[in-house]
Amino acid sequence: MQLETRRLCLRPVVASDVADLFRIYGDPATNQFNPAGPYPDIQHAQAVLNRWVEHWVANGFGNWAISLLDSPEDIIGFGGLSILSYTDKPFNNLGYRFATEAWGKGLATEFAEYAVRYGFEVIKLAEVNAVVRANHLASQKVLQKAGLSYVRDIDDVKDAPPSMLYALRFDDWHISKSMPG
Repeated sequence: MQLETRRLCLRPVVASDVADLFRIYGDPATNQFNPAGPYPDIQHAQAVLNRWVEHWVANGFGNWAISLLDSPEDIIGFGGLSILSYTDKPFNNLGYRFATEAWGKGLATEFAEYAVRYGFEVIKLAEVNAVVRANHLASQKVLQKAGLSYVRDIDDVKDAPPSMLYALRFDDWHISKSMPG
């Protein structure tokens, strides 16, 4: 099942995405705001990818491999909606990471806006959440443009400063989409 935005092509992750996953998530540049740092090796990427594939099977949604419409074979990022748990409370987490060559082009915003709409209209989620580091201003702007607002700090990474939890409830999103202007 391939989905399209104005410039992006999204498809569920598959086992053969492991090299691209490691290329993007193993890059120190894409992890400058991640206290866990880049993926250490291809085996770590494989374990993460296995979890992502299992999430799709169990829930019917999850992370997509992201490419540009004009070059769908070249993965430029990964992102999607997944069920995560912080302090034993489940969250419908919006996450994404793009290769450095995709930065600064509005692609993350385009993706996040689409993922939020997909979460509410297709999956029928009641709320979409995202977790971002306090010093990652670019990602905070992406989340705000997608309609999410800061809720509170959460301790999501051991021995690291807290992250910021953002959220958007369906009711608030629906109201904003039905208002003129």
